[in-house]
Amino acid sequence: MIVLASKSPRRQELLKYITTDFTVKVADVDETLPDGISPGDAVLYLSKIKALPFKNKDDIIIGADTVVAIDGKILGKPENAQSAKNMLRLLSGREHSVFTGVTVIKDEKIHSFCVETKVKFFDLADSEIDSYIKTNEPFDKAGAYGIQGYGSLLVEKIDGDYFNVVGLPVSKLNRLLSTI
Repeated sequence: MIVLASKSPRRQELLKYITTDFTVKVADVDETLPDGISPGDAVLYLSKIKALPFKNKDDIIIGADTVVAIDGKILGKPENAQSAKNMLRLLSGREHSVFTGVTVIKDEKIHSFCVETKVKFFDLADSEIDSYIKTNEPFDKAGAYGIQGYGSLLVEKIDGDYFNVVGLPVSKLNRLLSTI
């Protein structure tokens, strides 16, 4: 059996491109990051701690985590409208990186990888930011936007895996699953 160790509805939808035969389990883990950790290492760390509680000899466990980073700083999920506005202003007119870490556990083996996608936003007027915040879309998303929804209107270009920005690099995960 495949276990997706993520409550993200976006990851659940994306995993269905690979298989519909999976179950979702979520452990309450401490997601506090070590000081000074890089964004790539952060998502590898988080994907692993999300997957490990479900490790057993019979199942394939998939853990994943996504962060948005700019200038080496990780942007989490906004706490409120002002926090979302600050994040979107920071991203306005600039390129940032979206990192997703994936950990797959099968038997006693742990396989982890990280994918980075570059995203560039248009220069955003305050009115655009305010309109986007009113959609309520930013509040459960790293970096205060979802590329698969209204947030797509903010994006000038991407360089890399689109599905990585949504939250699960399905092509790379599929290739890994086919080899283990």
